[in-house]
Amino acid sequence: MSTVFISPSKYVQGPNEMDNIGSYTKQLGKKALCLISKGGYKRQGNQIEKSFEKNEVQVVFDYFNGECSKNEINRLKEIVKENQCDVMIGVGGGKIFDTAKAVAYYCQIPVIVAPTIASTDAPCSALSVIYSDEGVFEEYLFLPSNPNLVLMDTDIIAKSPVRLTVAGMGDAMATYFEARACYKSGALTCAGGKVGVAALGIAKLCFDTLIEEGPKARVALDVGACTKSVEKIIEANTLLSGIGFESGGLAGAHAIHNGLTVLEECHSMNHGEKVNFGTLTQLVLENIKEEELNYVLSWMVSVGLPVTLEQLGIEDTSREHLMPVAIAACAENDTLHNMPFEVNPEMVYNAMLAADAYGRKKIGLF
Repeated sequence: MSTVFISPSKYVQGPNEMDNIGSYTKQLGKKALCLISKGGYKRQGNQIEKSFEKNEVQVVFDYFNGECSKNEINRLKEIVKENQCDVMIGVGGGKIFDTAKAVAYYCQIPVIVAPTIASTDAPCSALSVIYSDEGVFEEYLFLPSNPNLVLMDTDIIAKSPVRLTVAGMGDAMATYFEARACYKSGALTCAGGKVGVAALGIAKLCFDTLIEEGPKARVALDVGACTKSVEKIIEANTLLSGIGFESGGLAGAHAIHNGLTVLEECHSMNHGEKVNFGTLTQLVLENIKEEELNYVLSWMVSVGLPVTLEQLGIEDTSREHLMPVAIAACAENDTLHNMPFEVNPEMVYNAMLAADAYGRKKIGLF
């Protein structure tokens, strides 16, 4: 099997870049459908409209319904056709990006992803995560190409809720450990091949950047400051993690995240927060050295990521309540099977309990 490396066609990151979205769109088409939340439109709608007017490009706005579901994708496909749009734009967060990418794929038009938060590595990927209308994970939709443009306005992102950027760090922290597992097992990645040294190197750079810049960025973000550390974390959360997970592969952390989606009490938690606990659980499954586990766990606590089941909203830790999570994580088509050893639901259940205990001990509750 060959190694495969993929990435977005163009990645732009800097202050006030949303002012240029009309110019970038003009290079791809004449009329765009812009998928955005109602709150997002109140904050950035006027800025986007001005950019389109300045560049004499048309834009149609539509509000996101809240889930990247098949019903939402089909609804937006019809809007693209009705308005004869030739470019798709997603402005906001991860589920908006995934929906925009899926719609662009089915309508065979280019797509621009313009995050207003840095909470996931979804922007750069040729992948959409499909959920039910109720928010339960259903499947991965693998796309033939990455976004045509990823546009990161760091001024906007630095002023977004701190919890979201921290959640992005949780999502990004999984990148190296999952790539490392896939490299050891020779697993097939989202890019359609084995892990190469370039992808593994980017995943490791993502890890190193998070460790070095994460705690400093957290302090700056608390006061809405866009420092060099914040810029580096935005890039790690988005570009390094995006390329790292896609060409480096997914393993235990994201599969355990998918398992956690079966619990209704976890639906209010951000993707990266659940992935972070999945990372901790994966490291327990791997039985890594205590020194490494404490090192990573200390970092998680320092930036404010959840490390216990209670912090994820899970009060019932009985076998009856948690075993469905473990069973879902081990689904035949999920990425837990990319680990370099065989994993079963019993192992996952026990690893989750131990991860929770390690987390409680670290924060002084055990």
